[in-house]
Amino acid sequence: MSLTLHDVQRVAMLARIEVTDTESEQILEQLHGIFKLIEQMQSVDTAAIEPMAHAQDAVGRLRLDTVTETDQHELFQSVAPAAEQELYLVPRVIE
Repeated sequence: MSLTLHDVQRVAMLARIEVTDTESEQILEQLHGIFKLIEQMQSVDTAAIEPMAHAQDAVGRLRLDTVTETDQHELFQSVAPAAEQELYLVPRVIE
């Protein structure tokens, strides 16, 4: 991508950043350096590299999928205001 000094000054104006002509030239040089680095990175052949889910080879700790609570379904149904066929009944809100 090729940028001109006018592009840098226009972006600075749109961002409401005051830059001098000297600063604009420095920014333009820095941006050209960044674009060269990006071009270098894009030229690397990554076809044989497997994508990673995380930058570090970290594995999340998972807990065992075991039941830890007893079934209290009947107890909860017994204290419910209205229950029928193992379902809680609630008043109609929308008619």
